[in-house]
Amino acid sequence: MADDQTLEGVKRALEEAPDREFDESVEIAINLRDIDLSQPENRIDEEIVLPHGRGKEIKVGVFGSGELALQARDVADTVMEPEEIEDLSDDKREARKIAEEHQFFLAEPSIMPVIGRELGSILGPQGKMPNPITPDDDVEEVVRSLKGTVHVRSGDRRTFHAPVGTLRLDEEEIADNIDTVMRRIIQNLERREINVHSVYVKTTMGPAIRIM
Repeated sequence: MADDQTLEGVKRALEEAPDREFDESVEIAINLRDIDLSQPENRIDEEIVLPHGRGKEIKVGVFGSGELALQARDVADTVMEPEEIEDLSDDKREARKIAEEHQFFLAEPSIMPVIGRELGSILGPQGKMPNPITPDDDVEEVVRSLKGTVHVRSGDRRTFHAPVGTLRLDEEEIADNIDTVMRRIIQNLERREINVHSVYVKTTMGPAIRIM
């Protein structure tokens, strides 16, 4: 169950958001304090599974061959075999398009070095380098989980954002997603809640409402 303060903030954010003809995204802005983010070990870089999903389509791409590629074709949005990686590296426009269209990538461990060499300059800066996966993993379950996952990255900035749903979700679901994200972030901060200066929630076009 979501925290009362979080739920009240979400309600206000949704009530005060102007009407739009599309499903706006809902995100939180997290402001940290008393933490040196110039040190990489202090930065937030977490993949967090939301209990109620993202509220929108999330695309997952898989780099693989053989049995893994066969399993992935039933559940992934795009499957790329090893020989396609070099072709992609020669067509930067297509590589960037694929990177932008997919939120997550998975890859066989054996071809991770090739992906790093050929596509690392495109996937790396977007935080989309593939997670390793093998045919022994439950490919369907891994892909399904990623479709409800957010990648939260602070980089070296004390203020950063995290998507927590869309207006397809109800108030309680959004609030529950927010609390899940914040619990994970706080447990990775050296001084826990003390390192959090404030947290705001807002829709794409709506006002920011403080919830913490």
